[in-house]
Formats: sequence, structure tokens, C-alpha cells
Amino acid sequence: MKRSTKITSVIIIFFLIITIVIVGRMLIGQHFAKKFGKRPPPGIIVTEVVKTNFSQKIESFGTAVSKKNDSFRVKRSDLITELDLKEYVKKGDLIVKLKDKNIVAPFSGVLGYRGLTSDILDSNSSIIITLDDNSVIYSDLKIPEIFASVIKKGLPITAKFSGNKNKIYNGRVYAVSSRINAETRSLLIRVKIDNEDAELIPGSLLEVTVNYNERNSLGIPDTSIMLEGDKIYVYKVSEKNITNKTEIKIGIRDSGYVEVLSGLIEGENIVAEGLKKVRPRGKIKPIKK
Repeated sequence: MKRSTKITSVIIIFFLIITIVIVGRMLIGQHFAKKFGKRPPPGIIVTEVVKTNFSQKIESFGTAVSKKNDSFRVKRSDLITELDLKEYVKKGDLIVKLKDKNIVAPFSGVLGYRGLTSDILDSNSSIIITLDDNSVIYSDLKIPEIFASVIKKGLPITAKFSGNKNKIYNGRVYAVSSRINAETRSLLIRVKIDNEDAELIPGSLLEVTVNYNERNSLGIPDTSIMLEGDKIYVYKVSEKNITNKTEIKIGIRDSGYVEVLSGLIEGENIVAEGLKKVRPRGKIKPIKK
């Protein structure tokens, strides 16, 4: 075989080997790309469009006042024994026995002390005993006059106080003033709160919310909406788990939910959380909230 023929054969074999290696790598790459390159749809939290209670709110502050209260001044010199008050008395129970008379409870309630007073000679030092019926608590609130047309007797209220921030107390608007205060431009109302467990203490500061314009409307979590300019969108989820970007109209917000006025119907599924992982016409793996 001639030398030129051998060189040509070697070159051909070399290029064949290179071609086989390249083709082989491409085929292997395509195989693994097909096997591992297809990502599963992301798991996204979805929720159903349901009817929810909504209301508009007015927030104010007021001082807790007991249903009934009375006080009794007792001179130390009139005491027969050291004063030891009961925590709670019923109507007609003995509060304290004195040398010349007995003091009985005119109504059921909680006993306590207001304080000590004394004169110059300290001979008539006296104790003031308080009696409070805390089964019902009242509080007077000043409401801005812009809400005068919506404030009515009987509206539901909720109240909280710093002594127990985790509990909400329910009540009603008990009375509404017939006049607006010209100096403060406010309307005075009184709210009534059931306090059977006597957890609310007279004199405490109450954080009161008056609810008005209550209604039962379609609602969705406020984490499910997207704002784009002056338009609002959600991702609606089809039966095949495909997401569709849908424009909606909303009303008021209440306790983490948004009222839906149009664009959705009851029972439809929407993306509740994880909007950044969702794309229009994309497939998802729904996780029910």
C-alpha cells in the first residue's frame, strides 16, 4: 500500500472516530435531557371561592364601666374585728359588721378597696369599700360625625383590653346620642358587653370595633390577588390544573379576606399563595388550603 493511501485511511478513520464520539455524546445528552430535563409542575396552594361574612369597621377607645357600683365608708374605730372582705357577695350578704350597724350588699357583685383617707389626728381613719356588678360592662365612645348615618342601636361590636389581648369580647351598641358634639365633631354612643366571667375590669381601657354594613359575599384570601396598575387579577385553576389569569373587581377587605364583586363564581378554585411560581396557562400541582 502506498504511503499516501495509508495517510488517507488514517485521516478517514480519525474523522470517523471523532464523528462517532460527537454523535454518541449528542445521543447520550438527549437521552438524559429527556429523562431529567422535564420538571414536574410546582406545588401551589389553592383555595375555593366561598361565601364569607364581611363588614365595615369603626375603631375607637373607651373606658369600662360596671353595670352597677356603690361604695361604703367605714371608720376604723367602728370595726369589731380586722376587716376581711369576701371577693364576691350576693344581694343581701353581709359585707362588714360594725359596732352600731351592719352593711349588707344591695346587689350582687365584686368587693374591693378604693383607698385610705385620714384626718390630721389620724383618729378617724376610714376605709372605702367598693361594690361592682361586673356581669355587664358599658363603655362610652366618641365616633366621628362622618359615621353618624350608619351608627344605629343594636350594631354588633367587639372589644379587647390589654389585660387579655388574645380574647375578643362581643357586645352591641346600646344607645346613640341624638346630637353631635359641636366642639369635637363626634357622636357619643354607649356599648354594652356581656362579662359573665368578670374578666373585664371597670376602669380598664377598651379597644372597641363597631361593625356596620354587614353582608355575606364571595371572598378570597388577600394573598391571592395581583395588582397591575388600576386592575386586579387572580389565577383561576381549571379542572386540568391549568392556571388562567383572570381580572376581578373587589369590595372591602376584612380579616385577611377580600370581597369579590365580579369575575369569579362560588366554588371555583384559585391560587391562594405562591403567585411568583405561577405562569399564565401553566400547569400546577394543587395543594388544598
